[in-house]
Amino acid sequence: MEGMPFSATDITAGALFLVVWIVHSLASDGRLFSRTSLSSAMNAQRSVWMHAMARRDLRMIDTSIMVGLQQGTAFFASSSLFAIGGCFALLNASDHVLTIVGDLPLTAPLTRQAFELKVFGLIAILSYAFFKFGWSYRLFNYCSILVGAVPMHKDGEHDPAGWEASIRKAARMNVLAGRHFNAGLRGIFFSLAYLGWFFSPVVFMLSTALLFAVLIRRQFFSEARRAVLGE
Repeated sequence: MEGMPFSATDITAGALFLVVWIVHSLASDGRLFSRTSLSSAMNAQRSVWMHAMARRDLRMIDTSIMVGLQQGTAFFASSSLFAIGGCFALLNASDHVLTIVGDLPLTAPLTRQAFELKVFGLIAILSYAFFKFGWSYRLFNYCSILVGAVPMHKDGEHDPAGWEASIRKAARMNVLAGRHFNAGLRGIFFSLAYLGWFFSPVVFMLSTALLFAVLIRRQFFSEARRAVLGE
């Protein structure tokens, strides 16, 4: 359509990208297929971990694991911020980048307006990832507090129901923190597929399909999944 920065193929590629993202998110959370995903299997292990933690008199191991999870989350959050800053730097060098991209093979003609809109789309994806990582970091912090609030095993014998409830709260917070971390990581992965759009909508669709195939394999057919399930 005249005046539109994107062609019908661009819009189709963008729609495919969003659909694939949503489908993968639902599949990873166990909402589409009966086959257990790697993420769902690890969520079950988080609950097992919290029950094992509650039976330990010394919980330094558990606090060390929580610190490691928080550090990993903080690393990805800061990396997302750096990537966002790089995107704004990219906007300042639009003309130079367009010249370079235009000389590459398999590259569709790209106007400055379309290029800048695509960069803003990339910024939106990275911002989404940053907020997911930031919230995950906060939830891991809350989980640490809930872990500290779980009574010792000998104290829990006087109130088994309350002891079990405190374990369930810590486990649920742990699962939520992990779920938001996975969502942030998914945003990072899909931002890589999104880079294909800067070449052409066809490359964008191919990169999206390739990423989807890789992520589905890791979630449902990987060695990591078989290791967790003991298959």
